Amino acid sequence: MRVRPAAVAGMFYPANRQQLSADIQQYLDQAIVPDALPEGVPKVIVVPHAGYVYSAPVAASAYRLLEPARHTIKKVVLLGPSHRVGFSGLACSSAEAFETPLGAVPLDVNSCHMLLSHPAVMELDQAHAQEHSLEVQLPFLQTVLDDFKLIPLVVGDTPEDVTADVLSRVWGGDETLIVISSDLSHYHDYQTARSMDGQTSEFIAKLQPEKISYDMACGRAPLIGALDIARQKHLQPYVLDIRNSGDTAGPKDRVVGYGAYAFYPA
Repeated sequence: MRVRPAAVAGMFYPANRQQLSADIQQYLDQAIVPDALPEGVPKVIVVPHAGYVYSAPVAASAYRLLEPARHTIKKVVLLGPSHRVGFSGLACSSAEAFETPLGAVPLDVNSCHMLLSHPAVMELDQAHAQEHSLEVQLPFLQTVLDDFKLIPLVVGDTPEDVTADVLSRVWGGDETLIVISSDLSHYHDYQTARSMDGQTSEFIAKLQPEKISYDMACGRAPLIGALDIARQKHLQPYVLDIRNSGDTAGPKDRVVGYGAYAFYPA
């Protein structure tokens, strides 16, 4: 079996299985969950992708919402931005599984092959090899879900309607979850970041992808595609948590913003 090994274990999150499992459970137990959420589970979540000490407390607020669907969700479509390889379009992997310290996550190979018929989708293992934006989400998914298959897509420079069209092909029903990996603003002072990230969250809550600029979200490409299709599918967005590295584990003079969002069927 072709396996994509963990690339950032021991850097972005613990490489020790027991420590990783304990840390994730603590993040989930301490997660902030708003009161006024619909019944059921979200169809789409947006979660940050920094080192766990910085962003996992925020991401956990979205992942905690999935626990009632532990046995229902069987397929996860995971989109994140490319940090190391420049390209246009969306990149599949030739791997059959992605590995983390918690074990191997099998890929939905048939769906990945099907997506290759889309003109914007290609097989590009280099985009996946060192990419952390997808990898850091996997231990959370392995914790809150039982058996599921993964459709991992690294998103390059891609218009929102193209990403939305790709998502429409793997949208599925209750068995399919869409996960978008994106941080918010980068390297501003604490107050500037809070202001920018608050504005970005407002645009997300209003499903206005055209108002989100490149400096507002490092995962802008997958994010705006998700907002586009969420608007088409009449999903209702909810802001779960907005913080930055100055709130979690870093200084306040140069921070990175994190937000967690959930989109429910109307």
